[in-house]
Amino acid sequence: MSIKDWPSAERPREKLIKLGAENLSDAELLAIFLRTGTRGQNAVDLARNLLQHFGDLRQLLSASSKEFCEAYGLGIAKYVQLKAVLELSKRHFECQLKRSDPLTDPHTTRSYLMHCLRDEPIEKFSALLLDNRHRVIEYVTLSSGTLNQASVHPREVVKTALEKHAAAIIFAHNHPSGISEPSAADKRLTNRLKDALALVDIRVLDHFIIGDGECTSFAERGLL
Repeated sequence: MSIKDWPSAERPREKLIKLGAENLSDAELLAIFLRTGTRGQNAVDLARNLLQHFGDLRQLLSASSKEFCEAYGLGIAKYVQLKAVLELSKRHFECQLKRSDPLTDPHTTRSYLMHCLRDEPIEKFSALLLDNRHRVIEYVTLSSGTLNQASVHPREVVKTALEKHAAAIIFAHNHPSGISEPSAADKRLTNRLKDALALVDIRVLDHFIIGDGECTSFAERGLL
């Protein structure tokens, strides 16, 4: 049955307008993105089949272009649209951070960093650079690849922070293994960076380790 033949209250678009996006299922939200179904199935049926095919919404959103386009009912046009939506979501978080006064909302900060790093297939070491009122100046990636003390150079981190006129910094990196527990190497590197930045009066406020749905804060653990 076509979605047009459904009762108005059950149609995803009308339901979103009336109840808000947070009250729709993953399949209903995906159906709105897809807009149309395929022969023999409407957009909601197609969305349900795609979620079953990929396993869940996260796996679908992080699929490669090849994996995405090989799925029935999808193609390069949908893939491009999806990547644009994901980038808009990331920039929305950035606007929330930059528009705020001094950074006092740990939930938004944590959510933004998880959005940036959780699905990265390799380790990335990044930082939020802050001014003297703890307002966000910029999010930067400092290193990509296997994280160790050789790949993240304190001198380069200090140089970047000074170039951006940062007064404080929040570090973050992901563990592709999904485990957000800090390693001994993570602790040593954080202490080296903290000591190097202290020489130029730049404070390290936190270091977040992003896992699979988990986020560990050095500050909350008392590791700074």
